[in-house]
Amino acid sequence: MNDWPDRRTGDRSERYGRGSASPQPEGARSMPHIQRRPAQPRTPQRPQVPPQSQGYDDRYQDGGYQDGGYGNGPEPGYDSGYNTGQVYGSGSGGSDGRGGGGRRGGGDGGYVQGRPAPDWRRRIKLGALTLVVVLLVVSISTYFWADSKLKREVDLSKVIDRPESGDGTNYLIVGSDSREGMSAEEKKRLRTGSAEGKRTDSMMILHDGSNGPTLISLPRDSNVEIPTFKGSESGKTFQGTGRQVKLNAAYAEDGPELLVRTVEFNTGLRIDHYVEIGFGGFAKIVDAIGGVEMDIPKAFKDKKSGADFQAGKQTLNGEQSLAFVRTRYAFAGSDLDRTKNQQKFLAALASQTATPSTILNPFKLYPTMGAGLDTLIVDKDMSLWALGNMFFAMKGVTGGDGTSMNMPISGSVGGNLVWDKAKVKQLVQQLNNDEKVTVKGN
Repeated sequence: MNDWPDRRTGDRSERYGRGSASPQPEGARSMPHIQRRPAQPRTPQRPQVPPQSQGYDDRYQDGGYQDGGYGNGPEPGYDSGYNTGQVYGSGSGGSDGRGGGGRRGGGDGGYVQGRPAPDWRRRIKLGALTLVVVLLVVSISTYFWADSKLKREVDLSKVIDRPESGDGTNYLIVGSDSREGMSAEEKKRLRTGSAEGKRTDSMMILHDGSNGPTLISLPRDSNVEIPTFKGSESGKTFQGTGRQVKLNAAYAEDGPELLVRTVEFNTGLRIDHYVEIGFGGFAKIVDAIGGVEMDIPKAFKDKKSGADFQAGKQTLNGEQSLAFVRTRYAFAGSDLDRTKNQQKFLAALASQTATPSTILNPFKLYPTMGAGLDTLIVDKDMSLWALGNMFFAMKGVTGGDGTSMNMPISGSVGGNLVWDKAKVKQLVQQLNNDEKVTVKGN
């Protein structure tokens, strides 16, 4: 029987197993010892993408590749070229050679994108929401912290026979010579002395209304009448006898409540809120904001207050600021000139404190608020909102939106300054009606 395929004859030994001795290259030779089956038609199928958590099974189904070969069973020695069970690529960049997040094995034979493009609109919204929440939490925390530090010690409900309320809000702002909380070294450095108790060193009425703020200084040497009043501690009623005293004597006699009662009785203007700050707190506020810039028109010096200033623009620290607002003996107008300097300084302090560089800087804002609130004494009905309005109204005086003046004076008696009653009445009427102030002070 002939083992060779059709049309192939000859000596088997001549065609198999020997090298080519011919000068011509040897042609392709068949291998008769391997039996071939007739080729079966097949339709190639691309492998399906397996789940990422499973291995890659590249065997064909339905008559395709099974168990390593084609047909009904495995054929020994046949290498399919497929690495069964191997995962091609991963979500973090794989064997696709492109360095991206794609992986092989897509349903269309291409690449499947590993992650979607970032949603920047969503990220911006989340970032903005987070910022709003943080600002809200910080603001609420700051509010309760500041509110807890306010010393609401003045009870205006003890003030009797009060005038009717007008339009706008009236604050009585008092600078006292209180040395509370000051060390012996600070008293010496600030030249405050060591007197017990406290007295008023300056007094002002700030009216905040729709026609702009009005700041009116009340000279401490103003001649006023002490009216009938109820004692702030005893609750006992003390009948008025027509006693004429300096305005600061009312504070020394029975504290803030009698001072408010005396101001209301002699002006006819109702005081809505009371604010008081001592020497130490005043100096600390100035130091906390890094000083206050002032333009001093004329040089002056005063041994009692420690003032020693040259003319021109300069930045005053806490110690210098306190000396500036306390000086009276260096001026011809004495207390009247001092009140003008006090107005000028307080307006500059408010203007330079209420700036973005202070409000938006926690390293300046919190020390400034802490320094002021630690020594600030207010009435029991004072809110942080009302205190903030007062502060910005004070700033408005400097900004040109308001008016600053002394109480109109008509003369003096026994060294005390006498108010011009006609002008005071007109001034109070304009304030109560929230009209533009046209009255001129000294």
